[in-house]
Formats: sequence, C-alpha cells, structure tokens
Amino acid sequence: MTAPPGPDLAHHGDAEVRGTDLTDLAVNVRAGTPPDWLRARIAASLGTLAAYPDGAPAREAVARRHGLPASRVLLTAGAAEAFVLVARAFAARRPVVVHPQFTEPEAALRNAGHPVERVLLRREDGFRLRPDSVPEDADLVVIGNPTNPTSVLHPADGPAGLAALARPGRLLVVDEAFMDAVPGEHASLASRTDLPGLVVLRSLTKTWGLAGLRIGYVLAEPERIAALERAQPLWPVSAPALAAAEACCEPAALAEAARAAERVAADREHLLARLAEFGEVAVCGPAAGPFVLLRLPDGAAVRERLREHGFAVRRGDTFPGLGPEWLRLAVRDPRTTDLFADALAKALTDR
Repeated sequence: MTAPPGPDLAHHGDAEVRGTDLTDLAVNVRAGTPPDWLRARIAASLGTLAAYPDGAPAREAVARRHGLPASRVLLTAGAAEAFVLVARAFAARRPVVVHPQFTEPEAALRNAGHPVERVLLRREDGFRLRPDSVPEDADLVVIGNPTNPTSVLHPADGPAGLAALARPGRLLVVDEAFMDAVPGEHASLASRTDLPGLVVLRSLTKTWGLAGLRIGYVLAEPERIAALERAQPLWPVSAPALAAAEACCEPAALAEAARAAERVAADREHLLARLAEFGEVAVCGPAAGPFVLLRLPDGAAVRERLREHGFAVRRGDTFPGLGPEWLRLAVRDPRTTDLFADALAKALTDR
C-alpha cells in the first residue's frame, strides 16, 4: 500500500549530509562515537566471522540490563527492522500512528498493506499526548518517547501517561530509540511487565554511534517476541553487532551512557540559550532528547542558507503534522553550537 499524498516518509536526516563536508546537525547520532573501547570489542569479533552468529549472550546481556528474562528480548538489525517485523507479524484492524514522530513505523505498516490512521498532536498543546485522542478501538498504536522530532518526553504514568494507552486487545508500540539519552530514563516503559500488549523498541545506534552496524532490540511479552522472531530471516544480526550489544549492556558502558546523557542535557541547555537570542525562533519545549525542534518564518529558505554557511539541519516538512517552517537540530558541543548560532544569525539576515 502506498503512502498518501503528503510528507515523504522515506526521507531521513542523512540525506542532508551525504556527500558533503557540512557540519552535521541533521543526524541524531552522538558525535565522537563509537568510543575506542567499543571499536576494539567490535574488531575483536572479526575473528569469529567464519561461524554463524550466536545471539544468546547478547540477548542475555540485554535482558540483565532491563531486569527481564531473555524470553522477553529480541535482537534486531536496528530499531528500523523492528518496525518492519511488527508490521509483518501482527494483523491490525485499525492501526494508529501518533505524529509528529519518526516516519519509519508508518512506512513499514503501509508497505505491509495496513491502512494507517494518523493522530496528529497539536503545536498548541506542545505536541503532548492526550490519550483520549487515540481511538478507543485502535488495536495497534505507535508512539515515540522521547519523540523524534519534537523532543517531547511523555510521562510513563498518570492521566497523560503512555501506560494509559495499554489495554487488552491492543498492541502498544513505544519507540524508545532515544531514551538512553534521557538522564535516569525515568519515563521508560522498557522494564514494565504489567502492561498488556506493550512492545518497547530500543536502539544502540544513537548513543554509541553504530548506525552503520545496525543493532537494536525489542522488549515484549514472550509470545509477542516469538511471533516477531518467526518473521525474521535466519541470523538477522551479525557477529560484530552482537558483540556491540553485549558490550553496551555491561555496567561500565551503562555508566558511560549515563554520563553522556548528562552531558547532552547540559549541551542542550546551551543550545536553547543561544536559540533564545533570536526573537523569531520558537523552540518546542521543554526538550528532553538529544535534539530540538524549532519553528521560524521562512524555515525552508533559512535551512538552505545555513547550508551556504556550512551547517546541515533536518527539514521538518517530511514529518506528518509539521511544515516547512520547522527544523530539527541535533545537540552538539558548545563550541559547535556557538558556530551554528553565528551561522544562523547570518542566515536570518541574508534575505
């Protein structure tokens, strides 16, 4: 089934920078990664390439990391594969995708023949979820947390919490690809076993800089995991990716990720302070992810002028519910942010 007229669901931030030497604020992968110790662990796995990959140790490591049995874990070739598996493995009468959010879930559902309904969160509400906006009879609901591109972190519980969306007969798919960039991960549902139909997707590519390696995982009820696994090809995750998954779940790595999340939060505050200097720039907030969403008049033209000044940012009009006035910026170190602020000042005056 083809997508309806409108936003290009297949567009990704890497298209903004591929083949250029622009400073990358378009892709939400943490800069300066993967760290040397992780490169070494991945390189050490190359000696095992003659054998078929054994996912059991990495699966156990992910399970320990979340305090779950291994039967609730499925390793995938990135979170994007998990969206495809969900679309293929489960029948849905009324699937709903909550937008604005990452477009791959909807694309995967449509490619699998599902008629997708969109629930568009409102700018006036700060793109925050109102659980009653989701149709009561929706039997598959997809939402991101923190949401790409809005950087909104929805609470886990309470009247506006994601847990309120769970119920028998419904599959609730929560994309937590950026949750490890939130200090304390306090809104995560990853370790919850009390919510019927909950499916949590995680990625290791963002914090650890492994987008090219493709590694992520699904957390769900054992019967859901078994159904997803049946939809996978044999040996879907390579030995180097499995080595990375195991390494990134070790206590030292989790401590490093926690420190990185704190740095990202501090760097985001610096970015927000610099953006506040521009009266015509409105930032969606409070932001909780390693990126921010901003709105400004003539945003599409400003984005092109930023490229002339050496910076690539993510266009917003490919996300349902947004338009060309919206731009997404990855959080970078203060020096890069200051250089970007100088470029933005020029882009706003070069009219």
